[in-house]
Amino acid sequence: MSDPMDFRMPLCEAMETQRAIRRLKPDPVDEALILRLIELALKAPTGSNAQSWEFIVVRDARVKHKLGRLNRQVWNLYGRLGRWVTRHDPKRRRLLDAVQWQADHFAEIPVIIIACLKGRYFPFVHLSTTTYFGSVYPAVQNLLLAARAVNLGASLTTIPIWNLLAARRILGLPWNVTPCAAIPLGWPLGRYGPTRRKPVHTVVSFDRYGSRPEPRPNPEAGTGID
Repeated sequence: MSDPMDFRMPLCEAMETQRAIRRLKPDPVDEALILRLIELALKAPTGSNAQSWEFIVVRDARVKHKLGRLNRQVWNLYGRLGRWVTRHDPKRRRLLDAVQWQADHFAEIPVIIIACLKGRYFPFVHLSTTTYFGSVYPAVQNLLLAARAVNLGASLTTIPIWNLLAARRILGLPWNVTPCAAIPLGWPLGRYGPTRRKPVHTVVSFDRYGSRPEPRPNPEAGTGID
C-alpha cells in the first residue's frame, strides 16, 4: 500500500496528469495530510510577498450542506444553460455530468478547502483585481499539484461562493476576508490520466498577438477540457 504522505512524484508527471477529479469517495482524509497540502500551497508566490491568504478547511456536515445548497442554486441555472449549449458535444456533456455529480453529492465530499484573501480590492480597477486574485491562485495550483502527487482527487470551482454574502456568513468570514476558490478534496472514484490540451502553437504568440510558432508534432495533444 502506498504511503499517503509520499510526495515524491516527479513534478512534470504531476503537471501532465493533474486534472479535475470531481467524483470523490466519502472516506475521510487525514488532518496531517490536509495540513501538509496547504503547507506546500503556501510555497507559491504572492503579491509583494504579503502572504495575505487564509484557508478554511470545511469538514463539518452542516457547513458542507449549506455550501452545497449555494452550489446547487447556481448550478441549477448554469447547468441547464450548459446542457443546452453543449447538446451536440458529447465530450463537454460528460464534463457537465461530472459537475452535476459533484453538485448532487457535495455534502458527502470529505473536505472542501476555501482559499481566501485578506484585504480590500477595487473590482472595477484592472490592476487591483489582477494583483489581488493573482496572489492566491498560484497557491491553489500548488495545492492541486500536491494533491495529485499523493493521488488525492481535487478540482477547482467557484460556484459555491458566487453568492459572496451568503458564503461569508456560512464560513464566518470577516468583511475583509474574501473567498476566492473552493477545492473539493477526497480519494477519487475515478482515476488520473494524461491531461489533454490544445497544441502549444495554437495558443502562443511571439512579440505580438497572432505571430504563431511553427507546429510541433505532439501525438498526445488534444482539445479536451479536464
